Amino acid sequence: MRLTTKGRFAVTAVLDLAMHGQKRPVTLNEISERQGISLSYLEQLFGRMRRGGLVKSTRGPGGGYRLARAIAEVTVADIIVAVDELIDATQCAGQANCREGGDKCLTHDLWAGLNDHIFSYLRGVTLSNLIDTHQAPNAILQVVALHASAATLRVNGGQHVL
Repeated sequence: MRLTTKGRFAVTAVLDLAMHGQKRPVTLNEISERQGISLSYLEQLFGRMRRGGLVKSTRGPGGGYRLARAIAEVTVADIIVAVDELIDATQCAGQANCREGGDKCLTHDLWAGLNDHIFSYLRGVTLSNLIDTHQAPNAILQVVALHASAATLRVNGGQHVL
């Protein structure tokens, strides 16, 4: 079981769109350049996501893509489902006919339960969560830099207290 390139690229591309599409539509060419994903592959993915209601497109000059819903409402599971990605740990695609003769294998329920946990987790992660996680290290570095600047000013100003 693994998430394929299709699912990974779709999540990456939609996250890029969420981060850069607040003020204007974003072109697939821009996403392609920033993320290193082929333009033709993005066209396929965004066609599926548009049909799935995750993104909307604007044609013409200044056109591109925007999210169809707020970033707090789009989950990673929504994106993966929209591009027809299957994450399935069972051998039988969840049909419970794993063994010869159509019977369920001994570990079917284990793998089906794992599928449930994975999708539960992915349903709980929104684009907003991912953006916050991505920006948190930068925010921490900015706070550290501000404190370091303030400490330097105090030292240079004759105060030796940090």
